[in-house]
Amino acid sequence: MDLELKEKTVFITGSTAGIGFATAKALLSEGAIVIINGRTSASVEAAIKRLEYAFPKETITGISADFSKQNEVNILLENLPKIDILINNVGVYSSGSFFKTEDAEWYRQFEVNVMSGVRLSRIILPSMLANNWGRILFISSECASLTPPDLIAYSMTKAAILAVSRGLAQLTKGTNVTINSVIPGSTLSQGAEQFLEDAAQKKQKTKDEIENAFFTKVRTTSLLQRFAKVEEVADTIVYITSPRSSATNGAAIKVDGGSSGGLF
Repeated sequence: MDLELKEKTVFITGSTAGIGFATAKALLSEGAIVIINGRTSASVEAAIKRLEYAFPKETITGISADFSKQNEVNILLENLPKIDILINNVGVYSSGSFFKTEDAEWYRQFEVNVMSGVRLSRIILPSMLANNWGRILFISSECASLTPPDLIAYSMTKAAILAVSRGLAQLTKGTNVTINSVIPGSTLSQGAEQFLEDAAQKKQKTKDEIENAFFTKVRTTSLLQRFAKVEEVADTIVYITSPRSSATNGAAIKVDGGSSGGLF
């Protein structure tokens, strides 16, 4: 199926690794023009080189910006070209006791995870509406509903993203602009890989044993019973941001392996 993404300009925040990087690869394979983002110019340049090696004929650029730093965000907003598709993927988290998590950490996660998408959408959405076409996608998490007790601040931001996405979608009524969110489950990102390696070394077990234990003892609601591959999440993201998904708007699409349960 041709997803009709050729020559569409896409900006993906937090895309030098993990789901964001896999999404960039999937979009480039569809002929999209991709702008990636990372916190440092070094990480962006390294990611661009990897993408250029895999897709030598496609157009790939990057913008470095740390979304926890307002001055860098302002510069990014001033230098963005016309964007057809915005993917709000950047996110930070920290695991710890609720009682020991200070206000500053709550604000940091809210600033990066929520306000990054708010600020970008505020700048980009008006031109999409004027052109009567565009896609905005927010990347949430199964934690929005599961809310692990050591990730309460992070879970709060991921729940807030769903509200922002749904609210913004109301502004697109009667147009060819859509705004949706994707809810990934436990995904084998670099962070998850490191978690498995560290736990395996500490407990003197294999990575497979640690992964199996995670899903039989911790994420017991998962029907997939394994970490999703970043490519599996990226494939859903790419479809939702394509012209082919024109009837999907204001939705929260789960790619969580069934972990959050429920009918909806």
